[in-house]
Amino acid sequence: MLPIFIAIALAIGVYLGKNMGGQVQPSLFNNAEFTQNDKLQQIISYISSDYVDTVRSQEIVEETISEILHNLDPHSSYIKKQDYAEMNDPLEGEFDGIGVEFRIQGDTITVVQALAGGPSEELGIMAGDRIIEVDEENVTGKTINNQKVVKLLKGPKGTTVNVGIKRKGEKKLLDFAIRRDKIPVYSVEAEYMIDEKTGYVKVLRFAKETHSEFMTAMRSLKNQGMQQLVLDLRNNGGGYLNSAVDMCDEFLPKGKLIVYTEGKARSKREYVATSRGELENIKVAVLINENSASASEILAGALQDNDVGVIVGRRSFGKGLVQEGMQWPDGSAIRLTVARYYTPTGRSIQRSYEDGLEAYYKDSYDRYNNGELLSADSIDFPDSLEYITPGGKVVYGGGGIMPDIFVPIDTLGGSYYLGSLNYQGIFFQFGFQYVDVNRETLTLKYTAENFTKNFKVDYKLMTELFDFAKSKDIKYDAEGAKVSVDLIKRNLKATIARNLFREKVSYQVMNSDDKVVKTALAKLKAMR
Repeated sequence: MLPIFIAIALAIGVYLGKNMGGQVQPSLFNNAEFTQNDKLQQIISYISSDYVDTVRSQEIVEETISEILHNLDPHSSYIKKQDYAEMNDPLEGEFDGIGVEFRIQGDTITVVQALAGGPSEELGIMAGDRIIEVDEENVTGKTINNQKVVKLLKGPKGTTVNVGIKRKGEKKLLDFAIRRDKIPVYSVEAEYMIDEKTGYVKVLRFAKETHSEFMTAMRSLKNQGMQQLVLDLRNNGGGYLNSAVDMCDEFLPKGKLIVYTEGKARSKREYVATSRGELENIKVAVLINENSASASEILAGALQDNDVGVIVGRRSFGKGLVQEGMQWPDGSAIRLTVARYYTPTGRSIQRSYEDGLEAYYKDSYDRYNNGELLSADSIDFPDSLEYITPGGKVVYGGGGIMPDIFVPIDTLGGSYYLGSLNYQGIFFQFGFQYVDVNRETLTLKYTAENFTKNFKVDYKLMTELFDFAKSKDIKYDAEGAKVSVDLIKRNLKATIARNLFREKVSYQVMNSDDKVVKTALAKLKAMR
């Protein structure tokens, strides 16, 4: 289709009475009745009726709306009907489906896990099962892809899908009639005790049920002796403001300001801590990085401005705009920025977007290039953006939350070879294949409780990984492998742990050698 900005420009040109032959056309509209609000609809109608090639009015409308919203700010957006569920389900905390995590391995749909409490788990579908047929249709081969699988397996709650499964050791296909149901999407990905008194929780997003999930994890960890907490919000892009407010409320005394919002058409609204405060006596270290945004920054900023706990890591993303949603009858929706949010000291952490979208989203790359991820001294905060907390701590607005303790990105052990293995998904692919082939032996030898301590990545396993990488056109680099040997072993072990025991054990492996986690633990130990 003709790019929308060209189409509109051409339409405007014709509307003003000029064509390629230089002839003047009469006005199509009565000037007395014309208003600026009519212009856009009239242009779209004129393109649809008179443009030289056939164009679809719906596409013109959708592209125009999207362009208008993107030109307002980086976070106002238009969501097409087909994309709405994918964007909204994680925040709502559920979707309709059969409840399996899968990957396509060798042109075959392979079950990574049957999700806990879902219909597939209840029927006995297992990790490693191959889905060969869906409603009597063969679904193997080169034409199968993730989008097609999702379309086949997802569907409204209460409907049934018939699946034919090939299981190791079984000669015939196993037939399952799976009744689709509501499948939870969890935002608390892992929780465990790092030591006798320190709990660790990883929160992926702030969804509708995040506060409830978080408090369930907290009560479990408190029963195990937790007195202090490492709350990991790294790479958490945000979500619902209310979920972040509810989590903050657990750490703050009644009456403390958490955040306030204000906009041209939205009067100032303050969010204040209530009497719930179940975690007021728990020492907390919040981990953030350059990909922690929005609701993550609300939580980190609220605790920092109220002199509660400690923020550890690197400067956060810098998203301080509040969106409200509106859904149309056709299933599409918009998210419009209606206000800004401010931390308790009054700082706006929204970074500038005056240079356009490309520059805005290139900021993370620029931070790396200018050395910010390696040194806090590379960050220049103007004095005009300086704020003081009640406890006398200096904090800054105007572009993310600056942590109390800066931890540079860890470059020790890095190499081009390690980067190639990471970026091309070799650890995930090989780890999945290794567990798939050796699942029975591994589950007999290891448990979730002893895997981190007892499993060793030996020379044989490393050689298999390198050979697998070569089969994927990644040339072996002896020097790179030597420099990165510890990180290669850690990443491989974590991937195997994830495929065997899910995220909890995987995080235990990764965190055992994580500089940010270690820094947080040291600070918690030093805190009174």
